[in-house]
Amino acid sequence: MTATSSTRKTIDYPDRTVLRAERAMRCAPFQLTLYTTMVQQSVSLNAITGQAGLKHGYTQAPLSELIAEAELLWLIQVGLLRREVDGQGLTDSFRVTPLGRQLVQKWQEQGSVRMTPTFSDRLHHVWNRWFRLPI
Repeated sequence: MTATSSTRKTIDYPDRTVLRAERAMRCAPFQLTLYTTMVQQSVSLNAITGQAGLKHGYTQAPLSELIAEAELLWLIQVGLLRREVDGQGLTDSFRVTPLGRQLVQKWQEQGSVRMTPTFSDRLHHVWNRWFRLPI
């Protein structure tokens, strides 16, 4: 682990893990605003879907609940997000993981507002998603 401050430590992830996570974030239909919000608080599925997602700046186009949840679940598998848990079990809310937090911080420092995937990003992303490689 590398210390970034006296109270917060970051995890050194393998380069392949970080690259796959960055690609997944760029290829997902979500905006950086969603991820930055998820650093501070959990975000419910209802706030991401439909017109609410547009209103909050989380998406560029309205997403159905089915599509949004499938994308969020993929980001969980990649290691970027986690579901919130309350005293009764899983909720419909999501937050970023330490890996997701590191990527959000990196893009914020770079001043990136739009995370546009390249053709190569999309190709690799589809390949990883199709075969669900745990790299």
